[in-house]
Parts: sequence; C-alpha cells; structure tokens
Amino acid sequence: MNDAEYQLLARAAATCHMSIAGFLARSALDAAHALGRTAADIASEREMLHELFALRRHLGQLGNNLNQVAKALNSGADASQAEAVLATVQRAARRVDAFTQHHLDNRTAG
Repeated sequence: MNDAEYQLLARAAATCHMSIAGFLARSALDAAHALGRTAADIASEREMLHELFALRRHLGQLGNNLNQVAKALNSGADASQAEAVLATVQRAARRVDAFTQHHLDNRTAG
C-alpha cells in the first residue's frame, strides 16, 4: 500500500469513527457477505436508493413551500395555499412511511 492509499484508508476509517484495523475488518466482512448477492438484490437496492433520492428532492421542495407559507403568514398576508401545502406534506409523510414499511417487510422476508 502506498502513502496515498494509506491516507485514503485512514480518512475513510475516521469518517466512520473507526480504527483502521476495525474499518479493514468491517470492509472485508462486508465484501465476503456481498459475494452471495444476486442481481435482484442489487436491483432492489438501486430502486431503494432511487426512491430515497426522489423523496429527498420532494421533501426539499416541500420545505421551500412551507417556508413561503410561513413567511406569508408571519407578514400578515393571506396564505391560501397553506392547506394544500400541508396536505402535500401529509401525503409525503405517508409515502415515506409506506416505503419504509415495504423495505422493512422485504428485509424481514428475505
């Protein structure tokens, strides 16, 4: 291992709040467990990540809308869109709950 590789390893371990030895052991075990992963497992993980990123973007947009409603209400203006924004937040929360439950159910079944 050259110095640049060692520094990369040290930074990765520090980021995970682990010793280098612990990080290496964990990485080796993760790699050993990954040998049995199927294409379906990998596709499922990709779908999960795609959904999480979509949810993150959507929640960011909702946060912006909520800030606009709060600004309008705090300035005494009418915020006629407040109920629609809150309904959208509730739908997003249900989407997160459903996704989480689906993922947990699939992990338990697998």
